[in-house]
Amino acid sequence: MPRVTVEITDHIAHVTLTRGDKMNAVDMDMAEAIVAAGEQLKTDTELRAVVLSGEGASFCAGLDVMNFAKFAAGDPEALVMPRTHGASNLFQQIAMVWREVPVPVIAALHGAVFGAGLQLAAGADIRIAHPDTKLAIMEMKWGLIPDMGGMVLLPKLLRSDVLRRMTYSPDPILAPKAQSWGLVTELSDTPLADAHALAQNIATKSPSAIRAAKRLIAVAESGASDTDILLAESRAQTDLIGKPHQLEVIAANMQKRVPIFK
Repeated sequence: MPRVTVEITDHIAHVTLTRGDKMNAVDMDMAEAIVAAGEQLKTDTELRAVVLSGEGASFCAGLDVMNFAKFAAGDPEALVMPRTHGASNLFQQIAMVWREVPVPVIAALHGAVFGAGLQLAAGADIRIAHPDTKLAIMEMKWGLIPDMGGMVLLPKLLRSDVLRRMTYSPDPILAPKAQSWGLVTELSDTPLADAHALAQNIATKSPSAIRAAKRLIAVAESGASDTDILLAESRAQTDLIGKPHQLEVIAANMQKRVPIFK
């Protein structure tokens, strides 16, 4: 059975983890399938938004525990050190690839969001969670540290003391606390439906402006100097003003209709 499905409708990709009987725990096949889905979407020029979700009782409960014995018996150097995807190894790319997808990625969270699942969710632009969702940086339970892009992504979401607390202790927290700490964007009793609605809203906006905004936010978060960020703002705006997408937005606003982008 496939570990991940990708369905694209109306310029929105619906990416679903489909190992629901295992709480979408990540084994090697799922790791490769998640990365393949992201790599596929990176090159889709018609795409406007992505919704990332998991079937069954949980979004993703972390690495499949059956893998731990296999990994421990193998060569850790060969497993994690090769850079197979640019700066990342395969497991890091599970999370990092969603930052590389050039359009907004919205994660709909429910059930368990542990370890690998938490870092996967951190790779999304936006996280909408059911109030009963449990989230944890679970690696310390297994004598490990978060190593799937978490140390790139989580410091952008969490204060240092919160990151340290969640890293040192694997105890799960509920979504309302995660929201107060910055890990969850918003709460919803119907996170998948709300994620779809937000994606549909984004899909009505200028595709070139949305992509430019994601690129610009990445520059702003990269530690670039004020001078470089200001220059990037101006360059991005110059590339949008008076272009077909912006002219269509103006016309649609004036005519009180939904814009049609070509």
